Amino acid sequence: MKKYISKIFFALIVLIFMVCCIIQAPVTEAAGSLWSLLPPVVAIGLALITKEVYSSLFIGIITGGVLCALSAGTGFEGVLNTVVNEGIIANVADPYNVGILVFLVALGVIVVLMNRAGGSRAYGEWAAAHIKTHKGACFSTFLLGVLIFVDDYFNCLTVGSVMRPVTDKHNVSRAKLAYLIDATAAPVCIIAPISSWAAAVAGTVEGVNGIRLFINTIPYNLYAILTIIMVVFISLGSFDYGPMKRHELNAQNGDLFTSHSTVFPEDDKPKHTRGKVADLILPVVILIFMCVLGMIYTGGFFGGTDFITAFAECDASYGLALGSVGALIIDIIYFLVRRVLTFTDCMDSIAAGFKQMVPAILILCFAWTLKTMTSMLEAGAFVSGIVTNVSAIRVLLPVILFAVAIGLAFATGTSWGTFGVLIPIVTGVFSQELASTAETGVIPEMVIICISACLAGAVCGDHCSPISDTTIMASTGAQCDHVNHVSTQLPYAFTVAGVCAVGYIISGFVQNVFAVLGISAALMLAVLYVIRLFEKRQAPAKEPRDVPQS
Repeated sequence: MKKYISKIFFALIVLIFMVCCIIQAPVTEAAGSLWSLLPPVVAIGLALITKEVYSSLFIGIITGGVLCALSAGTGFEGVLNTVVNEGIIANVADPYNVGILVFLVALGVIVVLMNRAGGSRAYGEWAAAHIKTHKGACFSTFLLGVLIFVDDYFNCLTVGSVMRPVTDKHNVSRAKLAYLIDATAAPVCIIAPISSWAAAVAGTVEGVNGIRLFINTIPYNLYAILTIIMVVFISLGSFDYGPMKRHELNAQNGDLFTSHSTVFPEDDKPKHTRGKVADLILPVVILIFMCVLGMIYTGGFFGGTDFITAFAECDASYGLALGSVGALIIDIIYFLVRRVLTFTDCMDSIAAGFKQMVPAILILCFAWTLKTMTSMLEAGAFVSGIVTNVSAIRVLLPVILFAVAIGLAFATGTSWGTFGVLIPIVTGVFSQELASTAETGVIPEMVIICISACLAGAVCGDHCSPISDTTIMASTGAQCDHVNHVSTQLPYAFTVAGVCAVGYIISGFVQNVFAVLGISAALMLAVLYVIRLFEKRQAPAKEPRDVPQS
């Protein structure tokens, strides 16, 4: 009975939500109402209940298609058109999405090339000689994640590919690796002035220097900063709680997956023993260089635009696709010149790399389609109306925006879409204060706090959501079962979110960055210390315990 409690709990949540939808508006008026959030609630609820992500996402998509058809009165034909034509086909054909898929496949091929050339093996041997503890493996993963701050997709897949052999060597569970990757992807990118995220935020505010505003929001972005503090504390303190604790205990007994997942195929074995550490490091450096080059190229850098502006105006998808394909070509030439791989080996690696990325591609395509359903049902407009109605309570606006952003990003799986919806609302609420900014050059402190709360909430919801691109990429990079990653990460993300909520309540009254950040950081450390003391009192499990298969 115990193992069914969580399933019954999530089923009740979905049922209660549907009742609330019926009370709020008739199903024929689903667009722009609470019904617009039902598809992601169904998908997320089913994923957590069944532990199976593909069917859960597809049922969520079908739910969205039915609601769209009922709203438009188009019947069964409308359901088919919405799901297949306007949903799946439109998203697979979207140029931005195709660019991300090209980047995924190119990176998968590069990883296979590095493995077959013996680079991963050589790096694993080097790391074994220099990284000698479980603690060191976790902290090294964190440091690499912080260093690769250009883009969250790129971060997730690169860090996972490089660190997997090291963390496996020191019995770090795949769920823990996925969390370390995810926690140093979006949370790091959102406070890095030179990143695709900075470019996205900079373009959402009119009449104000976007990059300057973004830099001002960094100290108030509590979720990003406190997540980094938490990762450092957990890595160096060597403690875990919630479902992650079970995964880590199992890993110490040799079971890295806990659920014995076979979602991801085995890594390709080295074809030669002549592989060196350079056969892993150099392809990664080339990939980083080429991706940055591709991004600034799409921003007009070679047409005379300065570097910062080019980065702010880049097309991240096109840039990453250009960079990854260019890096792949250079890497193939490099391995051929080194004579560690034959031409046939390199060509065979293309199909093998594509095969490794199939699970991520399938989940991404379904997640993008589900986001389209929520967009067609006008979920953004519904949430905007809620925020506008409570904007009169200005002193509590930061924490309200933070909470709403979490909910919207969690339900839709997109942080960029979330702050794209909420930031214009903030600028509308503070339009009079912003009118003087052009003359004085000073951005009001409350505006900075509120925009920071939107960004922090968007990253938090994105971090938690099973249908988030970044969450999917983190699972892929760690080669961890996606539902395992989500279920083990949620308690950590909610812990940070709770402390952030307190911080944003304080910020509405104090409006002083040093006080807000100092109190929030101290509270975060205190909460983690209390949790650590509590966990130490619990008797550790001596034998690994499997998660029941659904």
